[in-house]
Amino acid sequence: MTKNSIALIGFMGVGKTTIGKLLTQNLGFDYKFIETDELITQEAGKSVSRIFEEDGEERFREYEISACKKASKLNKTIISCGGGVVLNKINVTNLKKNSYIVLLKATPEEIYERVMKDGIESRPLVNKEDPKNEIEKILRVRSQIYRDAAEIIINTTEKKNKVIINEIVKKTLLKT
Repeated sequence: MTKNSIALIGFMGVGKTTIGKLLTQNLGFDYKFIETDELITQEAGKSVSRIFEEDGEERFREYEISACKKASKLNKTIISCGGGVVLNKINVTNLKKNSYIVLLKATPEEIYERVMKDGIESRPLVNKEDPKNEIEKILRVRSQIYRDAAEIIINTTEKKNKVIINEIVKKTLLKT
């Protein structure tokens, strides 16, 4: 079966949502955009922050498996995956069934700038006393996991969105 969807993976603040929405527009009206976190909030009936607060990270990860399973059955979809999707191999296996796995990455400094600009209140993993240190710490743990899951790797640091989108389209062979 030919893959016709793209799953964007990577740490928070690398541009998965922004690039995903622009990529969807670029590919045309028969493509749609979804976020795994959005599927999770629909299923749970509460925000990601509230899930973490009330049910814990483990329960959140269970919702994430369900969301990735749903997303893997969709055609012509750009999927913006939560930063921790790759922590469970079953998510990657499911997503690879019908999606190119594209890792968007950025330097810890760039991620910090973007996350602080957006506000860390909605980012439970780094909503700590020293968010920059927290970002670096989590990236040290996850960097290799992201690379292992990815079929395509694109650095978004200091790149224009149009350049990133063109790289993704070219490397996944999806035609606009």
